[in-house]
Amino acid sequence: MDTETDNRLETLIAKLRERDCRITPQRLALLEMLVHTDEHLSAAQIYERLVKRFPTTSLATVYKTLSLLKDLGEVTEISFSDGDTHYDASNPTPHTHLICTHCHRITDAPYIAAPDLTEELAALTGYKITGRRFDFYGICPDCQANM
Repeated sequence: MDTETDNRLETLIAKLRERDCRITPQRLALLEMLVHTDEHLSAAQIYERLVKRFPTTSLATVYKTLSLLKDLGEVTEISFSDGDTHYDASNPTPHTHLICTHCHRITDAPYIAAPDLTEELAALTGYKITGRRFDFYGICPDCQANM
């Protein structure tokens, strides 16, 4: 593990302990999975991987942990109109995603500097902006190659 990943894991553990959450082996494995992947996994995908190591793990544990991490601002929840939800714990700050409409892969987009639209939009509308989501949809290079 690299130092950044170690620090990210320790941050998540500390924040859960502040909420009086027990760090069970299953929960620790879930946190490790989240910090070691750049994939944007669904709760079901996390559960499928976790249950292989810990057969008694419940899907409720996965959802509860993800919900707590979301409330703490430590995961970004990416919801789609079909009810499918994926989670990004490697970069919980607002950022842009590239989403393949063919294979549904979600990729973090490289940072591109742009004027702060949030402040401008708030000033124009009077809204107090509490979050944002900016995604691009298209067909990823792998799917294009297989078409």
